[in-house]
Amino acid sequence: MKEKINAFDYAEQLNKALPQGILLNTNGDKFNTMVIGWGHLGTLWNLPTYTVYVRQSRYTKPQLDKTGEFTISAPVSGRLDREVFSICGTQSGRDIDKEKAANLTLVDADEIHTPGIREYPLTLECRVLYQQDQDPDRIPEAIRKRFYGNGKDAEDLHTAYVGEIVSAYIIRED
Repeated sequence: MKEKINAFDYAEQLNKALPQGILLNTNGDKFNTMVIGWGHLGTLWNLPTYTVYVRQSRYTKPQLDKTGEFTISAPVSGRLDREVFSICGTQSGRDIDKEKAANLTLVDADEIHTPGIREYPLTLECRVLYQQDQDPDRIPEAIRKRFYGNGKDAEDLHTAYVGEIVSAYIIRED
């Protein structure tokens, strides 16, 4: 069962969970999930939105580019399980089936094709409205050095995906 919610009523829970990691889910060639620590809930063009940032090297990026949709899965309280964090935050969906490896239970979405995750019941279904690659020349030098350094990460910037929230709910046990 899904309890429909207004995503903005859960802004505090999302913002508290985000620094510890929440899940960004895609469903292009196959279901994939990854831990993200950057994102924000907001309004753009009078629409409710959630913005995520994905490094260009991540398996998630071509998934997002292909489907133009994603779900966010977050705990209602607490944080991601350490094992889930370890698998979904360090392994690539190119190499493993994260759903099986992390023992996640997928729940069909209402409006899009990317499922939510029962174990992380706060769910936002999003359709990409806009995406933008980062311009390294516009990132302050101290931030660029801290998050991108001078090695291979210096060229592995993020793409911002602004998703319109088309459905929001809490997955409840039946």
